[in-house]
Amino acid sequence: MPRIPFFRLGPAAQEMEPPRLTSYIPSLSLEGLQVGIDNLRHDVHLSSKFVELTRLQIASHIARHGNMEGLLAAEAPQSSLGNHFIGSKPAARTQAQAEPSELKPLLTEIHVAALNRAKAEENIAVDVLARVAILKFLRVELHAQFALTLERCRMMLKSYEGVRQQKALEYRERVAAFQVAKRIILRKTGQDLFRILREIEKETLARMRRSLFGSRAEGGYKLFLNPLIFSEDGRDTYLNAEYYVMLGNFDRDPDRFSNIRRIVCEFLQPNVGTEAEDPNVVDGWLNVPENSQELVGAGKSDESTAEGRSQKARLAAWVDLLEAEGVLDYVVASYEVAPLLPEYSPRINAQQLKNALISREERDRVEKLIEEGRLSTDGLYAAVARAASCRGAERGRTAARFLHDFLRYHRDLRRLEALNETLDSVNLIGNAKMRELSAMNGTLYEYLLAAEQKPVEEKIQRHVVLKADIRDSSRLTRSLLERELNPASYFSLNFYDPVNKLLPKYGATKVFLEGDAIILALLEREGDPGLAVSRACVLAREIIEIVRGYNQLLERGGLPTLELGVGISYQESAPMYLMDGEQRIMISDALNESDRLSSCSKRVRKTIEGLKSPFHVYTFQTASDAELEEGADDFILNYNLNGIRMNEAAFKRLQQEISLEQCRLELPELWGCEGFRLHSGLVPVGGDIFRKIVVRSSRIPQIDPRKFSLLKWTERWYYEVCSNPAIYSALEGKAAKA
Repeated sequence: MPRIPFFRLGPAAQEMEPPRLTSYIPSLSLEGLQVGIDNLRHDVHLSSKFVELTRLQIASHIARHGNMEGLLAAEAPQSSLGNHFIGSKPAARTQAQAEPSELKPLLTEIHVAALNRAKAEENIAVDVLARVAILKFLRVELHAQFALTLERCRMMLKSYEGVRQQKALEYRERVAAFQVAKRIILRKTGQDLFRILREIEKETLARMRRSLFGSRAEGGYKLFLNPLIFSEDGRDTYLNAEYYVMLGNFDRDPDRFSNIRRIVCEFLQPNVGTEAEDPNVVDGWLNVPENSQELVGAGKSDESTAEGRSQKARLAAWVDLLEAEGVLDYVVASYEVAPLLPEYSPRINAQQLKNALISREERDRVEKLIEEGRLSTDGLYAAVARAASCRGAERGRTAARFLHDFLRYHRDLRRLEALNETLDSVNLIGNAKMRELSAMNGTLYEYLLAAEQKPVEEKIQRHVVLKADIRDSSRLTRSLLERELNPASYFSLNFYDPVNKLLPKYGATKVFLEGDAIILALLEREGDPGLAVSRACVLAREIIEIVRGYNQLLERGGLPTLELGVGISYQESAPMYLMDGEQRIMISDALNESDRLSSCSKRVRKTIEGLKSPFHVYTFQTASDAELEEGADDFILNYNLNGIRMNEAAFKRLQQEISLEQCRLELPELWGCEGFRLHSGLVPVGGDIFRKIVVRSSRIPQIDPRKFSLLKWTERWYYEVCSNPAIYSALEGKAAKA
């Protein structure tokens, strides 16, 4: 077919809306990390327990996909050999090892441990290094465990020689089939691993990372969500068919990758201008799938706009160019053949099956193979009919889809290349002497499961004190006694017991109980992820929510309800202790401050309750009549009714612990000019559990206490952890609309 000059395929350049293309170059940074003992790579040691259990799981997946589980079930025990990281033979299997732990919880635990270590060191590159190291280990073990499984199968065959000839013949055929199907088995096992990594990223790691570090380095983490990460070179026919589009493998194929890339570059040149002459610029454009929408739309453009008309013209030029290059028929066949692969593959080669949709000669060969395999030809004939009927507008939509899918594939190939370069800079250390040498030099990055980490009980660095104070406890007690009810059981069942059940969840300890209050401490030790304030905030919210729930039951029972005030005080040091016999008594300024933060002035309460405010904490700076006249120092009035107030040090620490984003809601303001700020963030509580907190910061107003009127706004601030469910619902609704 004669080639149509490309410049004649559309309207004049001045009539077309120029496309706004964006560029992306994948990269992964380990900046700020120590190089290891070879002065070239970063030394990493992964948990021994994780390594051994993961090996068992990978071997199990390989045996399942290779249909070798039955053959290996009667295997004799073998000794453990090999390097810590490089495909050791499975040890003699105990009953516990026969059913190894699930792989997903194992991978989740070590990734969470890496994130916690990165947070403790305030360096997200520590987590990136762990992700790279774990991926490198999984890649190595895929091939190593296949080789070991094959060796075990051969050893099993030897045990049958000369004894059970019929069984030996059957098993020999199965082992031969296993060896031939190596590429398929490794691909299926690799995709199992990829799906698990993608699930834990979505369910746990992404939220936890955003909670701890915000959106920093998010672009780098996309390299780990690449379907090609377990392929040898990114050129796998079946992966392409499943995730992108199947391209040709041979130099004679017009739809081979290099040829398609050349065609796309040629398509870009007249549409973009001189920038298309720079290969680096073009490569950046080819890494952004959204550029296909900008160029040709989705195959159906809005012709009422200049942009839509330009997209339609470029799509027509793109279709003509693919036709001129003899590629479009292969593209249509690639999409039609993808659903056939589960039925006909691997008996029939995927490329051969694709060509059968285009070539009559190739279809005859495929029909013979289908007949030999006693398979149905219905699926093949239906695909041939669909490919032949792809004409007109449908052909344009297919061409637009192909451009988008090719750009996605191009981007993921470049991501794979960037990831492979980073993998080369990681040195997995399994040898005990090398590990010790690297640790002595301070260059070892070690990632352990929680059970393997050394306890550091004695090294407390910081602490948080939380006080939950019951309002008007004396009045409650009198009311209950007048009704001949037991105040002790009332407080115990509705407050103390429910709160006690929460303590293990947040790592909180009870300092002591007062008659109408409970005082808790969260201690932050060396090596902890450093989330004491964050967890104290979530714990305080949960205490308020629990009491709110019990109050509903109390109201239905005709009993008085509880009202609380919670104060959270953070101190950048360890508490001190004195001993009273066998009992330790904490000494800390945070104790006194938490008492002030949880307090509520009766004088202010009457005024605030009439405002119907969504907030539960207020602070006022005021003065007496004489002080107003003489200009004497001011004093503070606090309001805290079913609210949570934290000190300024706690708020600043919270900003370091998790990523706080400012948000805006239209809510009532004091005197209409309060100008409060709302900050929201996610707190990792454990596993894949996250709790949202919203913190309100507001300036302290100076007021005239006689009229409760505003004199001025001071430069001092107070902070409330919002406990009103309506605020959280409003933010969720706003996010859903956005």
